[in-house]
Order: sequence, then C-alpha cells, then structure tokens
Amino acid sequence: MNTTPMEYRRLGATGLKVSSLSLGSWLTFGQIDDVTARNLMKTAYEAGINFFDNAEVYMAGKSEVVMGNALTDLNFPRDTYCVSSKVFWGGDKPTQRGLSRKHIMEACEAALERLKVDYLDLYFCHRPDPDTPMEEIVRSMNVLIEQGKVFYWGTSEWTHDQIEEAIDVASQLGLIPPAMEQPQYNLLWRDNMEKNLVPLFEDHQLGTTIWSPLASGVLTGKYFDGAIPKGSRFDQAYNQPFRGDRLDTDLAKQNLGKAKLLKGIADELGMSLAQLSIAWCLKNPHVSTVILGATKVAQLEENIETLEHLAKITPDVMSQIDQVVGSP
Repeated sequence: MNTTPMEYRRLGATGLKVSSLSLGSWLTFGQIDDVTARNLMKTAYEAGINFFDNAEVYMAGKSEVVMGNALTDLNFPRDTYCVSSKVFWGGDKPTQRGLSRKHIMEACEAALERLKVDYLDLYFCHRPDPDTPMEEIVRSMNVLIEQGKVFYWGTSEWTHDQIEEAIDVASQLGLIPPAMEQPQYNLLWRDNMEKNLVPLFEDHQLGTTIWSPLASGVLTGKYFDGAIPKGSRFDQAYNQPFRGDRLDTDLAKQNLGKAKLLKGIADELGMSLAQLSIAWCLKNPHVSTVILGATKVAQLEENIETLEHLAKITPDVMSQIDQVVGSP
C-alpha cells in the first residue's frame, strides 16, 4: 500500500496526538472473523493509525474481546497506540445502563478486562443520561482519571448545552472536564458538527472523534441499485440509526441521489466516492480524527489512501460539493 505519511492531530485542548484516521469496530469486530479483525488492526497500525475505538455495547462486549485479543497477539508497545471505550448500554438490568456512578465504574473495569489493557486512553459517555445528575457523571469520570484507569474522558452524541453543563460543573468543582465529543459527521449529516458544536470548539477547544464518515455506506455507492448487499451496514444495523428498511424512504432516496452526484465529482478527481467523503471530513479543522470502519483489508487500505488525495479537495471542489449537499 502506497500512502502519504499519516497526519497526527492534537485532541482538542489536550496534549494527546491521534492519527487523523482511526479504526473503529462498530458492526464489524465480533461479526467478521477474528483473523480478519486482527489483520485490520495490523494494517491500520502499520499505516500509522494509533487510535482504536470501541464500546461496551458493540456486540454486547464481544467487539472489545476481539480487539483485546488482537492487541495481545500483535503485541504493539502500549505507549504507541490509544484505545477507547464508551459507557451507557451495558446490559438489560437497570444498574447496567446509563451513567450512574455504579455503572460507570463497573463498566470501565469490564472494558479493561475485555480489552486486556491496564487503562483506557479515552473513555466516552456514549449518550447523555437525564436520570443522573451531571455532578455525579463528572465526579465519576474524574475518579477514574485519578485512579489511572482513564486518561481523558469525553461524550458522544451530547448536545451543546449538555457538554457546556459538564464543563461548567467541572470548572466549579475543580475537576477535569470532557476533552472530546464523538458526533456523527458526514456529507449528509452536517448540522450538529458545523452549527451546534462550533462554540465549544472556539471557547473550549473541544476535540472530536467523528463516526460514520460514509453514512453507513451510503457514501460508498454500494446502495445505488437500491439493493442491500448481504453483510453491509444496512443489512447488519437492524437496531441502529441506519436500518435496512429505510433505503426506500424519501430521505434515503434524496441522499442516494446526492451520493450519485458526489460520485461524479470524485470520478473527475480520480478518487473513489468513499475517499472523497473521508477527505471532505478531514478538511474540517475541528475534526481531530475520522473513525473508519471496515470488514476487509482492501477496503481499509482504500480508505487510508484518502491521504494521497487531500490536496485535490480545493476551495473550488468544496464549493462544488456544497452545491450538491447544501451549504454549511
């Protein structure tokens, strides 16, 4: 694989530098075979990727087990990579869900055991929890940091106001605030990142680890004929935001139409639609890292090769893209 050197970016106001591209495990690890998962980790690491994303809810913890086994087998030096997990959906019982102190502490211990690591570099509150006081959430994360089990904590799919509240509570109590947010962000899903979160970037230098840069495969072209390939994100995500039965909705049809127009731009630039979509995300200065998902090594290699095409995304190309998907 011929790629330009991996770019590294500071994670918001922290001193941590993560690769501009990272590897996630949602709807992949625990569903693909373990050998392929290991090869994906190896390919990513050898290309310069130093951040691997996971969550307790992914395949009910199996995703973390697969990643932990791969990390053990590959034996990367622990100070050369970052690994994350997320807490919210740990099981069906009331004490296994949400962001209570009990669940946060127990979920972290379980994630460490499954991932076979002594600490998590990043730990995310996977969703906001209106049933738990913000002070309890902030204090719990602070305890984990003080114990050395977590280095940085953040949020995922929280609103601007919720993140601002967490930062304010941390400031009032002299505790460590969230350092990063993990929002969905892609050419078809822009408003939250480009409108709602902007004050947090400007006022608090919040970092972002964005997910779904390819809109669950819509921005790869695999759904252009209206069919759902077996094993694809739509096929697997029956209980996720992009469900298989949503391809025939008006919104889905509009998005597929936009994706086809975007492919025309990508073709003119000599790159794939997926590479154009990832490169566009990387052009946002508030994106710390773009989380890639892959089921095949060749797919991951193609996405990593996006780095070779970044210079092609000129202001003129960005303007063409805005004409297709709408202005920011």
